[in-house]
Amino acid sequence: MQRSALSLVLLGSVAVIGGALLFQYVGGLVPCELCLTERWPYYIGIPVTLAALGVGGRRPITLGLIAIVLLLFIGSSALAFYHVGVEQHWFQGPTACTGGSGGAQTLEELRAQLMAQQPVRCDEPQWTLFGVSLAGWNLVASAVLAVLSFAALRDALGRRA
Repeated sequence: MQRSALSLVLLGSVAVIGGALLFQYVGGLVPCELCLTERWPYYIGIPVTLAALGVGGRRPITLGLIAIVLLLFIGSSALAFYHVGVEQHWFQGPTACTGGSGGAQTLEELRAQLMAQQPVRCDEPQWTLFGVSLAGWNLVASAVLAVLSFAALRDALGRRA
């Protein structure tokens, strides 16, 4: 069970990152600041999951690696939830990529605000499927990967006892 769950985590992680990169480089969707941040748990999780699969019988190391993967995808779920909340205007997003510019008193201040503005806004989904944005789908994927990581950790702890 542990190896199967970790293999699914690895496969899911590669699929999510591969999909994100395809949307970006083939589909032409420019990622926002939060989208780029949401990729980091996957970038870290892929090699850590590979290491957990490769360690094999060294239980303390395997447990530690699986625990790291679990924490990464719990954090990824929280980050994706935050991004969905920004898109739905439940939360204030990063000022660099949400809301309009305001408060400029001079032309130079307005220019500085416009130059600091991100080209893609975090609070406006660029693409949806069945009414769910990419951040929403990332929330689903991250939650599933967290559950699979938890199952792998539970199985590893069961074998240890």
